[in-house]
Amino acid sequence: MLPERHVLLEEEPCPVPDEMLGAMYRASPHGLSELIATVSPTARVLLAVYCYRRAHLASIGLAIAATCEKDDLTWLGGNAGAVLFERSRETPQSLSADAHAMGRRKITLATEPFRQLSPIEDEDD
Repeated sequence: MLPERHVLLEEEPCPVPDEMLGAMYRASPHGLSELIATVSPTARVLLAVYCYRRAHLASIGLAIAATCEKDDLTWLGGNAGAVLFERSRETPQSLSADAHAMGRRKITLATEPFRQLSPIEDEDD
């Protein structure tokens, strides 16, 4: 069993330049696939773990992990990498593929007014 490395998230360096990470964050699902393909396999594993540990990048981490080998994720990511591999292979149950890939929830609108306001009566002075 591999020893777990405990590193504060603030101290963990991003394995790709900030510009690349920003491009991945803004990319469509198809564009994300193209960007992931430009990253080396080792950096891809590190990036998958890096992103998955951050809530706002978790869906990108899953997408990247889906392109990684289980042995690589387990070797470089430890137990977290193994779990990430398994989660990246699960099929989303309730969300559409596009909404899941982008990490967005379905928006619903109210069908009735929130509350009824009574009219304001003028006071005579």
